[in-house]
Amino acid sequence: MLKVISLMRRAETMSSTEFRTWVLETHVPYARALPGLRGYRVNVPVDPDASAYDAVNEMYFDDEEARAAAFASDAGKAAGADAAAHTAERVHVISTEHRPLDGG
Repeated sequence: MLKVISLMRRAETMSSTEFRTWVLETHVPYARALPGLRGYRVNVPVDPDASAYDAVNEMYFDDEEARAAAFASDAGKAAGADAAAHTAERVHVISTEHRPLDGG
């Protein structure tokens, strides 16, 4: 399983509340439309003023080929454009998850 972690800072024109609504409600249908997406998590800080990022999203794919195909699709391009319009910065970390406390 491949995991993409997306660290996001809101656009300067958005308040914390506006960004939170966008990332938790408005942007979710874009993620749901991604072909091959196996899981999606949205994490928002408890105290946005004390956090370096306004959201940390996690997207799960079977492998790199599935991830690349998802973001090359029309749905992937639309999701990327929507995110770019609402963020000042996005950092993507492509990883595999390990769970040492769970035995894996």
